Amino acid sequence: MTMTRQIKHAKFQIGQVVSHKIFAFRGVIFDVDPEFSNTEEWYQSIPEDIRPRRDQPFYHLLAENSESEYVAYVSEQNLIPDTTGAPLRHPQIKNMFDQGEGGVYRVKRTNFN
Repeated sequence: MTMTRQIKHAKFQIGQVVSHKIFAFRGVIFDVDPEFSNTEEWYQSIPEDIRPRRDQPFYHLLAENSESEYVAYVSEQNLIPDTTGAPLRHPQIKNMFDQGEGGVYRVKRTNFN
């Protein structure tokens, strides 16, 4: 009997603004991995009681909290749509995105897309 892997579909999309369910930060998605694709050291650094499953989409965010801006790697189970409509201040956003309608950012057009 052959086992087939179930294909995971990402709940969120590139350009969507999301918030973390546990920690006070939000950000815009700029890439998606269909399942965990970071280092084992990174994974083990997450406290076991809140460590997410590996078999779900993980999102790369241009993230920010009240003190700083950074890049975050977050599991789908820990994200919710951000409905505040407040603009993000992350300095890299303007390099990757144009501000879109309804709080969604559009990937900037280049000569390659």
